Amino acid sequence: MNQIWHYITEFFSYFQPEFIISYGGLLLLLIVVFVENGLFFGFFLPGDSLMFTAGLLCATKVLPHTLGMVLGSVFLTAIAGSMVGYYFGFRAGPGLYSRKDSFFFRKSHLKAAEDFYERYGLRTLIIGRFLPVIRTFAPIVAGLIKMKFWRFMFGNILGAGAWVGSLVTLGYYFGIVWPDSEKYLGYIILILILITALPVIKTLAGVNKKASGK
Repeated sequence: MNQIWHYITEFFSYFQPEFIISYGGLLLLLIVVFVENGLFFGFFLPGDSLMFTAGLLCATKVLPHTLGMVLGSVFLTAIAGSMVGYYFGFRAGPGLYSRKDSFFFRKSHLKAAEDFYERYGLRTLIIGRFLPVIRTFAPIVAGLIKMKFWRFMFGNILGAGAWVGSLVTLGYYFGIVWPDSEKYLGYIILILILITALPVIKTLAGVNKKASGK
């Protein structure tokens, strides 16, 4: 039994931000950011915690790149990823609603992003960057509703700048003022996940409530 548990924990350790950054480097970070921001099946990827970890490991020299290099490359990748999501939503259109639910796609996620647009409009592309699931589906919905491209790009650039700039810089700051924070990275990331997940849970609960009320 202990051996089985060991294999399970070892398997999931591969999805820990520190492991991904330490062994995959900047390239793997960019791939994750691109997929999470542009492809509907990337909603479960740990973008927030990865960027925070990248900033921290950049400060402690585990990641051999300058802060400017990390910020610039992740910023551009986040923008490019969302552009792909916008194009996908634009091309797929209402047909997405007839798509069957699976592990990688749920209509409730799409509707949660729509709810955000109803409340916040263009600000969804900025606020939504900080929220798992919404971050992935907001560009897709923007394309689906045929938002003007220049308007989408305005929100896309602002959102990417705020998201990448704040999280990577925060991680870097932690690494500079508290070098031992790397030892407590798991706890820090858990708090970060809880903070960002709560609004999404609330929104998804509202979506399910609406659906059951119909």
